[in-house]
Amino acid sequence: MELSYCTNVHPAEDLDGIIEQLDVQAGPIRRAAQLDTLGVGLWLPAETAAILATGAGAQARLRDALDRNRLTLRTVNAFPYRGFHDDIVKLAVYRPDWTTQERLQFTMDCATALAAQLPADAQGSISTLPLGWREGWDAAADAAAEARLVVLIDHLRELEVRTGRTVRVGIEPEPGCILDNVADIVRWLGARPHLTADGRLGLCLDTCHLAVSFADPGDAVTAATAAGVRIVKVQASVALEVPNPSDPGTTTALAPFAEARYVHQVRAQPFGGDRWAADDLGDVLAADPAWPTDRPWRVHVHIPLHATPASPLRATTEVLTAAVSAVLASPHGADAHLDVETYTWTVLPESLQPESLIEGIAAELRWATAQLSHAITAVPEVAR
Repeated sequence: MELSYCTNVHPAEDLDGIIEQLDVQAGPIRRAAQLDTLGVGLWLPAETAAILATGAGAQARLRDALDRNRLTLRTVNAFPYRGFHDDIVKLAVYRPDWTTQERLQFTMDCATALAAQLPADAQGSISTLPLGWREGWDAAADAAAEARLVVLIDHLRELEVRTGRTVRVGIEPEPGCILDNVADIVRWLGARPHLTADGRLGLCLDTCHLAVSFADPGDAVTAATAAGVRIVKVQASVALEVPNPSDPGTTTALAPFAEARYVHQVRAQPFGGDRWAADDLGDVLAADPAWPTDRPWRVHVHIPLHATPASPLRATTEVLTAAVSAVLASPHGADAHLDVETYTWTVLPESLQPESLIEGIAAELRWATAQLSHAITAVPEVAR
């Protein structure tokens, strides 16, 4: 797998800001991580994606910034549409959803922009939201989303004919969404084999989301493979776990993670057929009656890969490593992109803050290259 880190951790809403990210953040991160080259998983706000899809001058500026910083681009994060660093994001990150023309056009623009940057023999990947947030979704919304995805696949085919570059899109299950977990992806796409037949539409496996769902990584990958769903991208991420919620320090330890910008969904380990789920951590801390304390909880907070939260909390690092190994052993697994996606640095508690963001991300990448060395291949320098 080719390793990259996702730039959605850096705030930027235009091309100038993205190029500044590459010069001021990504280039120094590569050097601090002691890597000859480094992949970036680029986040493109909608307006910038449209510019990069059509503007040769804009494409050249981005290419120059990548080259001078010894960075490569193989994958794009097309989940957030815009405003990912607004003071309050929460459920806005799921809008517009896949029933809309806006979501379709944004994703097509991201694919076109990515293809313009890919070397002739490289394949690209894009991650996208799991259709939308669950509330208000019905059969008509399902049909509308399916129709948009058919158009997307046609665009990806046409893009390959026109440019010679293959771009694949992975749907990223997330707790609380229409496609909440890998089982939902398998069910939904498995019932629509025309969407997955040529491998252009598949699964983006976020290992934090996977951990929060309490799914077994190997079983999840096996189920996707059996359903003909190609894993095109793995977002390397780690969730927060409360192994023993009866610990008297649990509430105090969790409170700093209940911040205002992002949603932090919580799940308790299923037990005896019951299911405890909350859309945000604050809801759990204020719950009456209180959540059960006889089984672990997991929280959708992207913890730095190399970090060790203070007791009584822990990180789900073992889910990440098991998932990467399972994907690597699956069909086309070695072609999947491995993108470190800790976008939460600016909202993490002080105890998890590094001396600088550059050093924090570099430490994650050093951890990944050491601990996931069996899966990572060097990103080749190929002339465009």
